[in-house]
Amino acid sequence: MSFRRYLLLIAVAVFAASGDVCLARGMRDFGAVSVANIGGMLPALLNPWIVCGILLLIGFFASYLTALSWADLTYVLPATAISYVMMALLAQRILHEQVTTRHWIGIALVTVGVGFVAGGPTRTTRPSPDSRDKEELSATAGGGEA
Repeated sequence: MSFRRYLLLIAVAVFAASGDVCLARGMRDFGAVSVANIGGMLPALLNPWIVCGILLLIGFFASYLTALSWADLTYVLPATAISYVMMALLAQRILHEQVTTRHWIGIALVTVGVGFVAGGPTRTTRPSPDSRDKEELSATAGGGEA
């Protein structure tokens, strides 16, 4: 895999983690919102933290779509699991959240677990419909299955 593709996967993780942390920071300033008063959330769009979070999550979405254009979902999602670590670090530093040892162990287990999944190929090869039809025809012409 090329350096650009690694850079893109890192961008997905960084945009996701930093965008979520910015949204959380902005909503702390804004306060609680309920589903019954969803219209009350519109003024939150004026908060600079929320605007920044939305822009970062748009960057996440664009880089995520780009990654999915050249690799399978089962590769891209696990490969960006480092965002869990980034998010915890950012929440600890920026939001002053208490991240306990139990949380860190859970984050490490998830990250290592998805690392095993990401160890496979970036794109699984699938036979084209034409090649499957040819295989079926040759099997039928040759007397069927053994």
